[in-house]
Amino acid sequence: MTQQTVRRTLSLACLGLALLAQPALAEDLIIHAGTLIDGVSDTPRTRVSIRVHDGRIAGIEPGLITAGDTPVIDLSDSTVMPGFIDAHIHISAKLPSRTNATEDWVTHSAIDRAFDGAVFARQMLQQGFTAARDVSGGDETVALRDAIDGGKVPGPRLWVSLEALGPTAGHGDPRSGLDPALSNPNWSNGIVDSPEQARFKVREHRRRGADLIKIMPSGGIASSGDDPRAQLMTEDEVTAAVQAAHALDMKVAAHIYPHQAMEMAVRAGVDSIEHGSFATAQTYAHMKAKGTYLVPTLTVFDVFYEVASTHPELLSPGTAAKELANDLLPKRNFPNAVKSGVKIVYGTDLGEGDHSMEFGLMISGGLPAMEAIRAATSRAADLLGAADRIGSIRPGRFADLVAVKGDPLTDTSQFSKVQFVMKGGKVYRQNGSPTAN
Repeated sequence: MTQQTVRRTLSLACLGLALLAQPALAEDLIIHAGTLIDGVSDTPRTRVSIRVHDGRIAGIEPGLITAGDTPVIDLSDSTVMPGFIDAHIHISAKLPSRTNATEDWVTHSAIDRAFDGAVFARQMLQQGFTAARDVSGGDETVALRDAIDGGKVPGPRLWVSLEALGPTAGHGDPRSGLDPALSNPNWSNGIVDSPEQARFKVREHRRRGADLIKIMPSGGIASSGDDPRAQLMTEDEVTAAVQAAHALDMKVAAHIYPHQAMEMAVRAGVDSIEHGSFATAQTYAHMKAKGTYLVPTLTVFDVFYEVASTHPELLSPGTAAKELANDLLPKRNFPNAVKSGVKIVYGTDLGEGDHSMEFGLMISGGLPAMEAIRAATSRAADLLGAADRIGSIRPGRFADLVAVKGDPLTDTSQFSKVQFVMKGGKVYRQNGSPTAN
């Protein structure tokens, strides 16, 4: 081979590598929607076309248009909505009906939970949830978020909080109910017993990759030894956590049941109240005045009440009685939240399981169906601080779309019958079945 041939071969090879290094050509798509619920407008539109360019919505046009060789996805017999957002999940949490909670906790590592989370994330995406907020996990949630973003595994876009911050013996203390001799170096990652510790843990969580902060100002139900009606964090501790988080442009979600703790946390500036089951009219008035969101998580109470009634031995020690005493109250109180006008956001408190359950529970509790859709789309996106990217079908947003055959405004069962799922312009479910992606 002559030197000229060698140089020519090397030049062609370099050209090939350069071409491979170029970004992929942007893909254009047209989606025909029989009915469009865009997540913002009060009135659905009929027979429109959604233009998608490079994974984002480029425009919405009346009529079922075509444009040369641009591929068309025909959903002209379907209702198209923004991808759903579950704003309160625990991505690696198993359903309580299929495992003993304490045994599972002490026999599985973060690596085990990461693999479980990958399975449940895929299931969530197939159910139509293209984004979610994980509130209270560990380093495995950061790794899973990054793996999804990197295209290594399918799943919803994740916002993660790492371990919830709360006091010793509180709802977030993993050591409660266990032999005191048992230990794990990660079990204290969320423990805060002073304002100084709260500030430090917020900053440490940010360093470890958290997108937001979750705090535990009150006791809980599915935890051993604490009282869900008791306020367990001081106002100074909550204020320190909120100030430190907001300084880092991180939002704060607060797990709270009793009204007095909710009102304290609202004064301190938390962005959302999770559960809020024992709120009063005054509590809702404070939340509405401050613009604080409510994530009621009605689903989890139904799920745990059933297990507490039929298999209490599967739950953490001493918690079945708390479930039976408290799990029916949130559903009874929810209509008061609806009437108050407080901003309601969709959340299930599940990992494994049916994330569509919350739609039916909220609607049967008095929330209009269109408002329930907004709670799971544009309003949830606003709480996440991502309304410019997700939660609505608007130009510039990610092409995160779901479709059902029927009318979800009149038939709540449609929310559990998602036929089509697209995330970022990529189809993950079509004609009611997973694609090869």
